[in-house]
Amino acid sequence: MSSTSHGTTPHYYVPNPSRHPAMAALGLFLVILGASQWINGVGWGKYCLLVGMLWLLGVLYQWFRDAIGESESGLYGHKIDLSFRWSMSWFIFSEVMFFGAFFSGLWWARAHSVPELGNLDNAMLWPNFKAAWPTVVAGATTSPAGIVEPFTAMKPLGSAAAAVWANSWLAGVWGSIMASLPTVNTALLLSSGVTITIAHHALIEGNRARTIRFMWMTVLLGLVFLFVQGYEYYHAYHEMNLKLSSGIYGSTFIMLTGFHGFHVFVGMLMLLFITLRLQKGHFSSERHFGFEGAAWYWHFVDVVWLGLYILVYWL
Repeated sequence: MSSTSHGTTPHYYVPNPSRHPAMAALGLFLVILGASQWINGVGWGKYCLLVGMLWLLGVLYQWFRDAIGESESGLYGHKIDLSFRWSMSWFIFSEVMFFGAFFSGLWWARAHSVPELGNLDNAMLWPNFKAAWPTVVAGATTSPAGIVEPFTAMKPLGSAAAAVWANSWLAGVWGSIMASLPTVNTALLLSSGVTITIAHHALIEGNRARTIRFMWMTVLLGLVFLFVQGYEYYHAYHEMNLKLSSGIYGSTFIMLTGFHGFHVFVGMLMLLFITLRLQKGHFSSERHFGFEGAAWYWHFVDVVWLGLYILVYWL
């Protein structure tokens, strides 16, 4: 094992043998076992899932605590910094491929599957089906087999919800905002990209107070985004009848926006923990890749949302 000598940072730090990987694997096993049994109606499945999640969170807390302690004690040198940067780069690349698969599925459905169902070859089988996107057209079925309930497509600006609030000028303004939740969320995420960039520059300049202030603003914007998306889902389900089962449009909409929302939640937690570490005095103007890695991830989340906003809500 590499160690420090005379207070110098090791060329490449090799940690002691750790129990954390094995304990994390055990937690994941309990999560998968519990989820599979719960889905199949076994009573103890949900409790096994809960135990596995709590176990895994406990392991991750200890693992991250040890890694932070090693970093703050000066054990991580230049080589470790490079390995972290490559690891985060490959992780974000894998996330790009993940969302790329769902965007490809959306494109294939719109460019190939739906048009083929509405072509002349299928006109005798599905006479009432119209090859349009979203797959809901007035006077036509929402699916070739007629098994999808009618629904309303989500729009970036304006919807029927505005009429509910339009009994006064102020209520009308509020109704317009509530009817444009995707655009509101876009403004929130773009603003959070600005605030975290300001925080990064403040950290480089050594202004810790300004860094912490703008980091809390970024965390708050991410949290508000999640609440707005939660309301959007509630409105879509109860007032628009837009669900995961609403044909190919509903499934692609829910999967893309839902997975993105989960990534926003993860990114918001990353930024929250980084902010708490900043308040404890961690990071410096020269050494702060933990901050940079979280910022990279957050900017990735912003870019994915822009693509999603255009391809899912506008087109």
